[in-house]
Amino acid sequence: MPSEVPQCLSSPSSVFTSKAAQGQALGGAQSREVASPVLFPFRGRSAEQRAGGSLSLDSCCGALARRRGNETENPPACRAHENLDMFLFKKWKQLSRLQRNVILFLFAFLAVCAVITYANMAEPWKSLNSRSSEEQNSDLEVPGLKPANQAVLPIPQKADAGLRDTSLQKPPKQPPARRGPPNLQIRPPWRQNSQEGAAESQGEPDQANKEHKTEKSVISWRGAVIEPEQGTELPSNKGKDADKPSPLESEDVKEPVPLNERQVAVIEAFRHAWKGYKEFAWGHDELKPISKSFSEWFGLGLTLIDALDTMWIMGLKEEFEEARRWVATELNFDKNVDVNLFESAIRILGGLLSTYHLSGDSLFLEKAKDIGNRLMPAFNTPSKIPFSDVNIGRGTAHPPRWTSDSTVAEVTSIQLEFRELSRLTGDPKFQDAVDGVMKHVHTLAGKNDGLVPMFINTNSGQFTHLGVYTLGARADSYYEYLLKQWIQGGKRENELLEDYVKGIEGVKRHLLRKSQPKRLTFVGELAHSRFSAKMDHLVCFLPGALALGAHNGLPADHMTLALELAETCYQMYAQVETGLSPEIVHFNMHAQKNQKDVEIKAADRHNLLRPETVESFFYLYRFTGDKKYQDWGWEILQNFNKYTWVPTGGYTSINNVQNPSSPEPRDKMESFFLGETLKYLFLLFSDDMDLINLDKYVFNTEAHPLPIWSSA
Repeated sequence: MPSEVPQCLSSPSSVFTSKAAQGQALGGAQSREVASPVLFPFRGRSAEQRAGGSLSLDSCCGALARRRGNETENPPACRAHENLDMFLFKKWKQLSRLQRNVILFLFAFLAVCAVITYANMAEPWKSLNSRSSEEQNSDLEVPGLKPANQAVLPIPQKADAGLRDTSLQKPPKQPPARRGPPNLQIRPPWRQNSQEGAAESQGEPDQANKEHKTEKSVISWRGAVIEPEQGTELPSNKGKDADKPSPLESEDVKEPVPLNERQVAVIEAFRHAWKGYKEFAWGHDELKPISKSFSEWFGLGLTLIDALDTMWIMGLKEEFEEARRWVATELNFDKNVDVNLFESAIRILGGLLSTYHLSGDSLFLEKAKDIGNRLMPAFNTPSKIPFSDVNIGRGTAHPPRWTSDSTVAEVTSIQLEFRELSRLTGDPKFQDAVDGVMKHVHTLAGKNDGLVPMFINTNSGQFTHLGVYTLGARADSYYEYLLKQWIQGGKRENELLEDYVKGIEGVKRHLLRKSQPKRLTFVGELAHSRFSAKMDHLVCFLPGALALGAHNGLPADHMTLALELAETCYQMYAQVETGLSPEIVHFNMHAQKNQKDVEIKAADRHNLLRPETVESFFYLYRFTGDKKYQDWGWEILQNFNKYTWVPTGGYTSINNVQNPSSPEPRDKMESFFLGETLKYLFLLFSDDMDLINLDKYVFNTEAHPLPIWSSA
């Protein structure tokens, strides 16, 4: 027979805890006495009880006892409640005052949080409810009625539509980022109608249409859109949204500058070289044109990456797109291979960054970030002077097997690339690492009037092999990058300028001499106070650097020296039987009958298709307008075609520049022939002085243009 239970204990809505929870609280026999859940009286109250307040459980249990005729015995549910009250009271009294205060504080904190949450969520809930009602109303519209302003999405254009569009309309203007790549973007029309651009145009059709009507573009001879730059921002660690170049509007439209005969000849030379690479060495580092094969250095497609921005500048869109597809699908840096830090930075990192700036294609920036991060272990040395070699797959670095030294040129000629990578990514670690190297070298002892030795120890951070000074191999680009970092950074970093000017003064004081019989000015070497009349072809970068410095406000005698040294570099070609310079020459300093200024030793008479001389001719033509530099460059190109051209495709370095009948091909086309030599020749022959404007770009030592940061 069921036990009698008052209404205060039987309301289904009054259930507070489960039988299981109650049993755990009461424990033992007491829990087994409970035949139903613990109940609290929230319903079933009389009017008097509702008026007077809540009905207590004790009064309810007392009423039940009286109904049973037993004032002293409560029903099991009531006894369970009393036992639970006693249990909880005892537990509470057992807590320390600190514990009780903590519990009370937590309850108060939760209450405050609930109030704040309600205050914050009230408005969104209201707006959500109102939006839902609006949607419901919209569903009730009468079918067949058309809205007054119907949205229209533009029809996506095909990829080749830009080729037929003579107006060269630009994609919708994006909001300018706080930091990012330069505003000068060389963009041909065949890149305008990308999928990304189509998506953006669908998102803002009206705005796009307005801007198509109002914006003007500067058009180069290549049919490319050149948007003028007013300088890029200095590095900042705040902004990281530099994935997209932000073009500026242009006020003037520049007429296309037609290709001239010499530029066409350079393009033909490039295509011939590319033909051999594509057919016999595609995706590999370097072409071996005689044997119709390839050679590997790092296994990263050096020639292809080195040539990317050259193809863009020349307007070779088909070759560029083909190379881009390889970069997108085949270029993988996750390889267990040792690479040279310096060569990887100037060729791969520099090439990718330059191509990103010219094309605006974020693929190249992503690849640049990848290789940049993989090169960073080189800086994990006691002195922070980087190791020469890095395993880009394992993340380890080491010096050469035979020494713990690095060459000064290598550790001080990676700065342009890593600094620019920091500016684009907003990650300061790249610039911090390379700036630390320059600051350390700035303070080192062992210099001779600004001239630096060729080696530096990665453990001690000190110069080694003291007393030997040269502007040739292992030291050349140290001086070049002092000037170019100063220019890149907006001419703010005075330590760099100071070291560069001191270095040039040291060259004048210790390394300059005159040859006989033509009294050519040349740069020799100094070894333990003994002068050598030896000059590497690499030193022919110096006339261009001096001219660039003079253009940027350095003393006028820098330009005077540049003109003299450019003549010397030309004579290193003109006085040789093939019209091509050897790797190294020695100058005669004493007049002798029937003697030339230039002497060539048997071990030095090879030619590697190097760019330094035509590089300097390019700078001097830009700054002086003297067409003799174009004529000299044309002679060199003709001699390359005569003695290094390979019929099946490609060009080859040669072993003997003194034997026109048998120049002895070496069966190797260096990647810099496409990345530097042909690029500088093309720019030298151009009549468009804004084609890679030298007030907006600075070339790295592998001829990859990077933007100059604004000094504002």
